[in-house]
Amino acid sequence: MTPTSDDDSILVINRPHADLMKYYLIASFVIPPIFPILLTIGAIRYRTMRYKFTDEGISMSWGMLFRKEIIIQYSRIQDIHLRSNMVERWLGLSKVLVQTASGSSSAEMTLEGIKEFEAVRDFLYHRMRGVKDDVPAADAMTGGSLAVGSPELAITLREIAAEVRGLRADLAARKDDDV
Repeated sequence: MTPTSDDDSILVINRPHADLMKYYLIASFVIPPIFPILLTIGAIRYRTMRYKFTDEGISMSWGMLFRKEIIIQYSRIQDIHLRSNMVERWLGLSKVLVQTASGSSSAEMTLEGIKEFEAVRDFLYHRMRGVKDDVPAADAMTGGSLAVGSPELAITLREIAAEVRGLRADLAARKDDDV
């Protein structure tokens, strides 16, 4: 699978948008007595958060004292969600939640501070599906693509139906011979 120009714009994303720091500032005002603590935690998270999109998967790392890194291959991705609260929408940000078949009900990776969230979601869906079906079944059988409504598709479906009818007749004949 070769990257397109749209993919190139996603592959260069390696940090959250600067508006994420504004979001952390606004969010830290929610509980005024611990404002400095919340702002410090948000600032450290923002300064250390890194993303990396590769041909095989996506990775995310953050943290100063306790560094955490998550790497997910595109083939393991099960679902992708977008989530944003009112302040994030006002800032034009969203979180991209990536889920795998790990058995956990929560997202395995949350990409925060993404302005191009719909493009990232589409990119991940494309990669996740592309890994699973690089060669579609119809292409593998016919050597080409069969468009919906094309005469070639109709002919192929008729041939399959005739083959199924023949198999049913053979099975019915064997059943009658066994009785």
